[in-house]
Amino acid sequence: MTEIRDLLLSRIRDVADYPEPGVMFKDITPLLADPAAFTALSDALADIARATGATKIVGLEARGFILGAPVAIRAGLGFIPVRKAGKLPGATLSQAYDLEYGSAEIEVHAEDLSTADRVLVVDDVLATGGTAEASVQLIRRAGAEVAGLAVLMELGFLGGRARLEPVLGGAPLEALLIV
Repeated sequence: MTEIRDLLLSRIRDVADYPEPGVMFKDITPLLADPAAFTALSDALADIARATGATKIVGLEARGFILGAPVAIRAGLGFIPVRKAGKLPGATLSQAYDLEYGSAEIEVHAEDLSTADRVLVVDDVLATGGTAEASVQLIRRAGAEVAGLAVLMELGFLGGRARLEPVLGGAPLEALLIV
């Protein structure tokens, strides 16, 4: 696992003062552009999906789509997008949540999840945990079970894990990298 972590870390670029002064942005586009690194990432997350007994992968807009879709393929599972409000046609379930400066809302198609599903949430970064927490609430409202949350990297200094662990109710929270 150390080799995979080293490979992934070597393909993440730090961008200072983006999107605002004082922020060190973790840019994963070099990782996505490297087929060996992207495959290693997809395989590592698919291993987590299999270990949790997931039946579906939920990817959070937008980078969670990029990571979650190949994970679903590698694990032989269905992929469900969780989108920003107003982006999905048809009947949806929605969940509002608070941001640092305001609020937002995410949605999933009402028919995409059922009581038979165990869902692994996949995203690129765990920061404060607000979007992930909203997705867990949304999955449960759809009647599905949360199998866990898997992310490429966790920004440990922002406290997202402490916020999410009680919400996950014992389901695992797996971060391939903690920065």
